[in-house]
Amino acid sequence: MLFKSLQEDIVSIRSRDPAAHSTLEVILCYPGLHALIFYRMAHWCWQNGLRVLGRFISHVAKIFTGIEIHPGATIGRRLFIDHGTGVVIGETAIIGDDVTLYHGVTLGGTSLHKGKRHPTLEDGVIIGSGAQVLGPITVSKGARVGANAVVLTDVPPGVTMVGIPARMAMRKPKPGEAEFCAYGLVDDTMPDPVARAIDSLRTQVDALLARVAELEAERDGAVTPRLPTALVDGEEGEDLDPPPQAANLQ
Repeated sequence: MLFKSLQEDIVSIRSRDPAAHSTLEVILCYPGLHALIFYRMAHWCWQNGLRVLGRFISHVAKIFTGIEIHPGATIGRRLFIDHGTGVVIGETAIIGDDVTLYHGVTLGGTSLHKGKRHPTLEDGVIIGSGAQVLGPITVSKGARVGANAVVLTDVPPGVTMVGIPARMAMRKPKPGEAEFCAYGLVDDTMPDPVARAIDSLRTQVDALLARVAELEAERDGAVTPRLPTALVDGEEGEDLDPPPQAANLQ
């Protein structure tokens, strides 16, 4: 069973990573594959009551691979952990088949209770580098999470999520489009709701600054002091001295 899973993992890596040039290279140089081998041993120990041994095996795997997978997690077939450093998969996380995780991904819990507290990733999900998927939520089949997104709510099937907190940026791809997209992004023209909001605010600020400049110009023109004609022309003019005080008639 372990050997069959290893074969599937190698095939999935070579199909999803163009930098994998040979089976030997994958076996020797891919920490994601090494982490899965350690995980399967640790998970077997966990299921058979050897929990301390399972935790120790996962700890050793973290030291050698930089990938932390709790032995209590449930992982399906053909998981591809690309690059791998910094990936964390919590105890009650559930991962379906053909899922792809990039470096820095966290499948974390948000509560202290002992029950289900980590995410569920259904088949074909792609999580981009640095993304945080937190809590007992479900990322549905074929969904994508962009790099550095923070996902706190359930994700519908086939959509792409970006931003902090993550929002839907693109719906399910049309039939015929490639199913696998590196780092969870479809293309560089994908709209970003956060970027749109920033652009809108920038436009409003520019308009306000222009209006302030107009008002300042009007104010400066209205209060420009004007000197008396006599002083300007150098001629005698009206007596500018204050009028004499009335004489005391008493």
